[in-house]
Amino acid sequence: MIDYSKHSTSKSYWVRLVVIFFLGWIVIYAGRSVLSPLVGELQTQFGLTKAQTGGIMSLFFLAYTLFQIPSGVFGDRIGRKRVLVTGFFLYAIFIACIYFASSFSIFLILWILAGAAQGCYYGPQYALSTEAIPKKWITLGSAIIGSGMSFGIAMGYYLSSVMISVFNTSWKIPFVMVAIPIVMVTLLMIFCIKEKGSALVEIPSSQKTNFSQLFKNRNLVLAYITIFCSIYGFFVIITWLPNYLEVEKGMNKIEASQIASIVPWVSIIGTILCSYISDKLGRRKPVILFMMPLSLIAIFSIVYCHSYIELIAVLVLYGFIGKISLNPVLIALVADNAPKVSLSTAFGLYNFFGMTASICAPYFTGLIADKTGSLNSGFYLAAVITMVGITAMLFVRERQTAN
Repeated sequence: MIDYSKHSTSKSYWVRLVVIFFLGWIVIYAGRSVLSPLVGELQTQFGLTKAQTGGIMSLFFLAYTLFQIPSGVFGDRIGRKRVLVTGFFLYAIFIACIYFASSFSIFLILWILAGAAQGCYYGPQYALSTEAIPKKWITLGSAIIGSGMSFGIAMGYYLSSVMISVFNTSWKIPFVMVAIPIVMVTLLMIFCIKEKGSALVEIPSSQKTNFSQLFKNRNLVLAYITIFCSIYGFFVIITWLPNYLEVEKGMNKIEASQIASIVPWVSIIGTILCSYISDKLGRRKPVILFMMPLSLIAIFSIVYCHSYIELIAVLVLYGFIGKISLNPVLIALVADNAPKVSLSTAFGLYNFFGMTASICAPYFTGLIADKTGSLNSGFYLAAVITMVGITAMLFVRERQTAN
């Protein structure tokens, strides 16, 4: 166990670190979402079904998920900064090389490798930020870092839609463009991150907790089920919504991307407000049970919107209480219930189960669309899975924590 309390960091350093990791999440999610507006072009060029198109994102997140635990282990052994920088450097190379992909197989290999490289970010970044940010600022600092996801989604949507629709470029150009800020963030990491040698504190064997003990914790298991259900609906939306708005609602590419980007922009406000309310209440369950039924309504309602106003209202609602806003509250629930000597393991499992949904959602939504001829049923399934998460949360036994 690493004793972070022995380290003091200057205000300028931890603020600088928050900014760098905020930028890191921007380029992580920009690299993911840049693909969504290009779904039609990929289907046309390579003759893909919707299931195969969804499988592209599923394989990406499979590689990302599989690298979560190894990157954490290597970060502890050889240094988190080293793993972080190496992963980002490879991420930039792989996503830029998509420009040279002459076949679908080469494109898919490079895309999967980009996902694996992204998998080197979560664990080392979380450890470095936890070490650097003062305890009294950890919630705010983490919220700012996490908000980079919202900016990244919007950036990816806009980049690919504008390059294709306005500048009439090849569908490969947006991948090259997104590689540029990735290189810039990598350089910031190299020159600005200072990893300190942390004193290691040996944990008595009587205090060590293994995987099986964590799975005996009722609230942790229910939190893992809930994050899976929440992320499933989220990745149905960020993967398929731009294409859905084009095909089902008749929007052009830029309109579809602008409408779809409402979700990440609004989530910035929702993340801060919902986390603040949860901290003030000293409880997580009531906040989650307020947010998830509204998420269910929003996902289900997307199919039945017949005007811009209705669609914007529904997406504003989902952005405010959807996965990105829910995530900090669920993380707090895990922190409240996990043994202190096993926090890293508990969070690793949390992220593993959550990202497993990101593997399933794109493929199964596409498969259902191929079978039914419409993406509507994919949104219905996401709503049903959200109901499972709500049911799981009903069984959480929570005591009020100090606010």
